[in-house]
Amino acid sequence: MNKKNVALGAGGAVGALIAWKMLSRAREVSWEDFADDIHHPENSHFVEVDGVTVHYQEFGDAANPTLILIHGYTASTYVWQTVAPMLADENFHVVAVDLLGFGFSEKPAWFEYSIVSQARMIERFMDRIGIGRAILVGSSYGGAVASTVALDYRERVEKLVLVDAVCNDEAKQNVLLRLVSMRGVGEILSPFLIDSRRFLKLRMRRTIAPVNHHLITKERIEAVHRPLRAKNAHHSVLASARNWNANRIEDDAYLINQPTLIIWGEDDNVIPVRNGEKLYDSILNSRLVVLKDCGHIPQEEKPERFVELVSAFCRDRKGRVEITESESV
Repeated sequence: MNKKNVALGAGGAVGALIAWKMLSRAREVSWEDFADDIHHPENSHFVEVDGVTVHYQEFGDAANPTLILIHGYTASTYVWQTVAPMLADENFHVVAVDLLGFGFSEKPAWFEYSIVSQARMIERFMDRIGIGRAILVGSSYGGAVASTVALDYRERVEKLVLVDAVCNDEAKQNVLLRLVSMRGVGEILSPFLIDSRRFLKLRMRRTIAPVNHHLITKERIEAVHRPLRAKNAHHSVLASARNWNANRIEDDAYLINQPTLIIWGEDDNVIPVRNGEKLYDSILNSRLVVLKDCGHIPQEEKPERFVELVSAFCRDRKGRVEITESESV
């Protein structure tokens, strides 16, 4: 067999594998199919926002001050599974929401999947569940969404908590984001990468500080993988990467006038701490707390301290918090 035939055979095999993977994936993932396996299913609710179904989880007494928790890129309400009930125990009304295209919220093909459009959804979501004003807590990409709500709908945001928040387009230089942003290439790679538990584990090892790698369990990998495994989820991941435009946050951060708590992991390799320092320098009424032995997701890596900081900040009229010797400002 000559080299040409070998190459043609190999190309055909690869093409067949790609076709099989794309055609065999589920069109969507239903919450009902996994209700017995997901975290806090008894706290899950669904509401229509502009004709699209949004999944959220609710904890605590609705008469208490409301915290709206917004997850990051490719994540879901799962990232709040530990701290949401803890914050409710601190006498807060806690609402953790799945952004459109992620978790168990609907993933419409027509949605823009931009930071601005997700912020608009959050504002209208607040209307639908009867929340006039709230404290917004945004993690990573969710921090960009929360910041945009604070800028564009400032009357709806009482205070702001930014957790290792996206505030510019630096993350677009990440190899994965660069690949999935490429037309055609992203469509081919996404079923293999996004749907791969092995790849998710590798991402987690980069996202979480080495000292906290014990958190990377089969249960966590499955919880993250579960809502990402379908065709419509792959589309929302690609569309969000291609419509990523976060430079506005860094440029306009000086216009944020709500009391703001900025929490960052010192060992964050995804959104380095220098970004938190930029936000701290720009937002007049802000506090920055840098946590040692912590990576990109303090709410999972340091849940007790996270709850202490957020609770103290929310209760204090001026948003003051106390810093321990192991932390820096």
